[in-house]
Amino acid sequence: MTKVKVDNKEFEFDPNKNLLINLKENGFNIPHLCYQEGLHPEARCRLCVVEIDKKLITSCSHYPKEGMEIKTKTKKVKRARKVNAELLMPEHMDKCFRENKHHDLCNIISDLGLKKVRFNPKKKYKVDLGAAVIRDDNLCINCGRCVQVCSDIQATYAIDFAGRAHHEHVTPYYEKDLPEMYCTKCGQCIAACPVGAISEREHLKEVLKVLKDKNKHVIVQTAPSIRASLGEEFGMPPGTLVTGKMVAALRKCGFDKVFDTNLGADMTIMEEASEFLERAKKGGPFPMITTCCPAWIKFMEHFHHELIKGKNMSSCKSPHEMLGNLIKNYYAPNNKIKKKDIIVVSIMPCTAKKFESTRPELASDVNYVLTNREAALLIKHFNIDFVNLPDENFDPALGISTGAGAVFGATGGVMEAALRTAYELGTGKQLTKIEFDQIRGMESIKEGSMIVNGIEIKFAVANGLSNAEKLLKIKDRYHFIEIMACPGGCINGGGQPLPYSKNKVQARMNAIYEEDARLPLRKSHENPVVQKIYKDCLGKPLSKKAHKCLHTHYYKRKL
Repeated sequence: MTKVKVDNKEFEFDPNKNLLINLKENGFNIPHLCYQEGLHPEARCRLCVVEIDKKLITSCSHYPKEGMEIKTKTKKVKRARKVNAELLMPEHMDKCFRENKHHDLCNIISDLGLKKVRFNPKKKYKVDLGAAVIRDDNLCINCGRCVQVCSDIQATYAIDFAGRAHHEHVTPYYEKDLPEMYCTKCGQCIAACPVGAISEREHLKEVLKVLKDKNKHVIVQTAPSIRASLGEEFGMPPGTLVTGKMVAALRKCGFDKVFDTNLGADMTIMEEASEFLERAKKGGPFPMITTCCPAWIKFMEHFHHELIKGKNMSSCKSPHEMLGNLIKNYYAPNNKIKKKDIIVVSIMPCTAKKFESTRPELASDVNYVLTNREAALLIKHFNIDFVNLPDENFDPALGISTGAGAVFGATGGVMEAALRTAYELGTGKQLTKIEFDQIRGMESIKEGSMIVNGIEIKFAVANGLSNAEKLLKIKDRYHFIEIMACPGGCINGGGQPLPYSKNKVQARMNAIYEEDARLPLRKSHENPVVQKIYKDCLGKPLSKKAHKCLHTHYYKRKL
């Protein structure tokens, strides 16, 4: 440890952490925008300045030295922070205060006591409107966090800086719109942006409109990870399981039925595990790669379409798309409701699900997708006291699910759920331990193996698309691979509560495993609703009808 003085008091700082982190860990409130945990500090916003030897330095880009004397509250520091904030705020002042926004810059402006704008807005960029992600360069402060995430974490390189001096701005290459580029719609740029310059395409207005339409039967389904993170939007600690309150709140919003996407996850496992067992019998092709993550699918279609030619990709739809199909083609006729009168709303941790529902080859039965953040806004719109709601249960018709469906929300969860079912269906024996600890946790790439009928099955998991790139270089070592675009999996999706922190993601992951452990059913093939759907409608996994309803195809996309 390194001894330093801060505002005339002695502290011991970790020399491996920058000054900003050390100061924050010791209780100092240092404003900052361009720094984010896990990214290289660019020192662009200049808000984290402190004074050392009568000079202003950015605390995010400097490290402690023995005997260093740091001042955080001098007139010089306060004035610099105030002026730098004023330079960042012109485009935000009217829009954010009028729309009651609460992003990081707004909070800093409020903390600094700034109420007037000395500088006039200068930016006049066209807003980039996509099916999932919206970019507004007029609000951008060029902090560079979205650029770093897109390149270093997601290996997509869809955006970068262009222009010089006051013309500098973030843009896709050749000033094209995002829909024209190889953006995966993962939304990690949204999670990284501290000023709301990048946001999701909202479907709130449309959902509120259909909720008022008495001629429509409006059904909502909720993804596995939502129950472990929605509470954060209402001041509850990260990782608080709010399954019952979530169901109660959505029912109060006016949805006719509240179903569990975990059932769709169980259906996915039945098809995917069966697909893997078929390959195992035929000797390949291997590896088989999961297809639950639409951002990964789009990444693959741009950069690794050889996986389509090599028949490595599973053909399974994602869980919410499977459940959307079952709602309109199984639930609807069984309840004498016309398919055209049903509206399906998915609440997802992910912005790529918005794009997924527009893919023509899916012929999606999901009408609208709300992110976790949008779901919270919907609940707040109806003035529902979320924290004090009594717990309620999902509607049973398509609301019974297993722990296998729950773990889908964490990286490694799809693989773990598939292995539970693949082993038992393939061997006719029960697993003595159903937790696959070797693929749990936040590590970037995880691997393991198990013996099925005397054959060693090797599997691997990657989260974050840069890690997917690394895993694909050695893919031939494995029989089965899971890839999730977002670091940590869906619990850290682009539609989850902000801001990002690794501890918050870990708490959500722990909650997902807690949900799995407490459920009476923990294997997809044991779900009685799943069994009934196959008996009444689909026949068996991989049947002709199952393929028509629950499977899809992919294609090579141009760069």
